[in-house]
Amino acid sequence: MPATSTSRRQPATAIQWLLLALGIVAAGLLLVLPLAMIFARVAAGGWTLLVENLSADYLHHAFGLTVLATVVTIPVNLAFGILFAWCVTHYRFRGRRLMLALIDIPYATSPVVAGLCYLLLYGAESVVGEWLSGHDIQLMFAWPGIIMVTIFVTSPYVARLLIPLMQTQGNEEEQAALLLGASGWQIFRKVSLPKIRWALLYGIMITNARAVGEFGAVSVVSGATLNQTMTLPLLVEQLNNDYKTAAAFTAAAILALMAVLTLVLKTWLERRVQVRQARH
Repeated sequence: MPATSTSRRQPATAIQWLLLALGIVAAGLLLVLPLAMIFARVAAGGWTLLVENLSADYLHHAFGLTVLATVVTIPVNLAFGILFAWCVTHYRFRGRRLMLALIDIPYATSPVVAGLCYLLLYGAESVVGEWLSGHDIQLMFAWPGIIMVTIFVTSPYVARLLIPLMQTQGNEEEQAALLLGASGWQIFRKVSLPKIRWALLYGIMITNARAVGEFGAVSVVSGATLNQTMTLPLLVEQLNNDYKTAAAFTAAAILALMAVLTLVLKTWLERRVQVRQARH
């Protein structure tokens, strides 16, 4: 039987209309206007300047490094989130509450503090860093460190989406499939995955948006070296500090376009989920 949807009604009183108007104005000033200003500043420079900035080697390198960090982060956190959520929702064991608390550490920790912790642990002056240097392995002030801190700050998103969903769904269907002789992989692929696939896609969207825009932790461990360890967010700040305003807004526009694309995909996904829930 289709789920009953929440009824929607128009504002009926002057106060309700006022609150609605204030909400729209606030959204326009805080969200829409800054994005519009970015694209307006890029367009004001003209087509020739835009092409020149888009052709810059440092912009290509920063974009590639940002995409690399995101592409590596998403599957790692996807696998981690599934395994973590599966363990804490399907089993009861000593230390389960501690695990649930630990998954929230990236939420509670400042990205700058997280980056500093990684730098102290894996930097050249630490014991681990000295061992890595002795084996010609460099994590900090290189792309591996950028990926490591990006994975850290985005690690809770998939797990925190899946845990309440799996708790609500229960595991009766998995147990029935197990009694019928299905293997663990068959149970996950044919029973568990279809039930959580939309949550997984939503988690990917959120992780992607967070990874692309990460600044604090990356700024600590990267060294922000042009054409080596500078991601798009770091490049925007560097160009702005160097008074290269047009180039800074061009890099910011690329970040904005990536954010808008993520938002469009997120909105489409939410509508698909609503349609699917209505059918069931």
